[in-house]
Amino acid sequence: MERSEQPQRRPWLRHYPAEVPPELDYPDCGIPQLLRDAAAKHPDRPALYFLGKKTAYRRLLADVNRMAAALSSLGIAKGDRVAIMLPNCPQAVTAYFGALSIGAIVVQTNPLYMERELEYQLADSGASAIVTLDLLYPRLSRVRGERPESGPLPELKHVIVTSLKDALPFPKNALYPLKQRKEGFRADIPYGRMGVYAYRRLLAGAAGEPPEVPLDPAADLALLQYTGGTTGRPKGVMLTHRNLVANTVQTAAWCYRTVGGSERFLAALPLFHVFGLTVLMNYSVLRAGLLILLPRFEPDAVIKTIRQKRPNIFPGAPTMYVALNHHQDARTADLSSIEVCISGSAPLPLDVQERFEKLTGGRLIEGYGLTEASPVTHANPIWGLRKIGTIGVPFPDTDAAVVDPATGEPVPAGEIGELVVKGPQVMQGYWQRPEETALALKGGWLHTGDLATMDADGYFTIIDRIKDVIIAGGFNVYPREVEEVLYEHPAVREAAVVGVKDAYRGETVKAFIVLRDGWQVSRPQLDRWCRERLAAYKVPHLYEFRDSLPTSMVGKVLRRKLLEEEES
Repeated sequence: MERSEQPQRRPWLRHYPAEVPPELDYPDCGIPQLLRDAAAKHPDRPALYFLGKKTAYRRLLADVNRMAAALSSLGIAKGDRVAIMLPNCPQAVTAYFGALSIGAIVVQTNPLYMERELEYQLADSGASAIVTLDLLYPRLSRVRGERPESGPLPELKHVIVTSLKDALPFPKNALYPLKQRKEGFRADIPYGRMGVYAYRRLLAGAAGEPPEVPLDPAADLALLQYTGGTTGRPKGVMLTHRNLVANTVQTAAWCYRTVGGSERFLAALPLFHVFGLTVLMNYSVLRAGLLILLPRFEPDAVIKTIRQKRPNIFPGAPTMYVALNHHQDARTADLSSIEVCISGSAPLPLDVQERFEKLTGGRLIEGYGLTEASPVTHANPIWGLRKIGTIGVPFPDTDAAVVDPATGEPVPAGEIGELVVKGPQVMQGYWQRPEETALALKGGWLHTGDLATMDADGYFTIIDRIKDVIIAGGFNVYPREVEEVLYEHPAVREAAVVGVKDAYRGETVKAFIVLRDGWQVSRPQLDRWCRERLAAYKVPHLYEFRDSLPTSMVGKVLRRKLLEEEES
């Protein structure tokens, strides 16, 4: 279908760059085939860089095959769930592709989870194996109980334990245990007992090629990715191989000016989060690029890595770019290698975008996604028409609309409603939750729970989460709108707005503020600033100044945590 023939209900297609087709061809394969193809075409090209050590595609595929064979030798088969609880390190990549190679379903698990959260996710998914770090084993052992068969997780038969030293070059690998002992780490890990295995020994003993497991990309699950639990307990989002392959190909099409094989991806986003998993791990392998792994986001380490390793693609969250904008070395360090940054997980303030682009000379665009869509559905064109404050336009093969939350009927351009999306990246449903699946997926449309508008050009703007809307004195207040005004104040580094209980208004607006270093501002000054820019009912009645705000691992400010603190 020619672009001029596309339905008028997709006005965004008029603003697609000429290089981006509205419809794409997707390989009919599973995620592991992306790695096999990269290794076949570019065996000696570096695939991973981690704290001084490079791994070529040939070696990465060999490690993945050994992991697949090792898992198979433990009796893990197609459809079994394999949890991965690791920071960004080569073992996280090997475990992911190894499990998928034998048809297992990966359950990405946050290394920061405490026992209660960890037990819930492992029990809900029915994971039969987990790959984790020696530093995290004590927490896992308390969840399992002293004897696995008597503990709360009878299905978790196998625990594979690795250490960061397993991925370090010499002499760092020899010095790492000394560093652990100096820091007081003394984990008593029962290797060889209770289903606990040493990662390196297990892979070294894996003999032969892994079994060939046929995959149906459209039907076979690759991932159970748990949501953050903003609407009750976390749910496992069922994503197929085709869902993930499609979103990876869509992302690659959007970044059309980057050259395959020359991309260098800075992986400061956690790979266990679906944003990092798709736009870093899967995308880098699709393009046979180099994935530069950082175990956690630290501004010092990020600036040093950009200066030394010259990455050109740096997906992140607004808080990451805020931290770098305000870093003491940002103006003197050479950050010019950065070409493309896709910001997700939270709104991107204009001031943050402009400052970071000035520092790097690259393009920082705001996009949008959610776990249920693998995750990306929208983005501003990187080298086309950007509309500041919007999430841009839908990806190729992705439909989107704004509907009345009560009736499901589309609303006119410019009016607020619920954002719904449809496309090849949309999930199959929630794991073992048919009722909640039916509420989220209606006629193939995913109901996001986000309030949005669409303008006449087909650019979408997120107003807020439906559940985050503050109703103050009968008026709707959208936290993001108030936060944007606060971010414009020169003294404000970060801001978060929530609704707190109020005997008179029902709810009232409270703002949590982090100030820029060396700046001071009073509550009356902020109040005056807001009153000049907002209707009176939107102006915060309460302000609280803090040194930091609670954030998720991808830098999303957790309004829920702020509310919990208010209510405690």
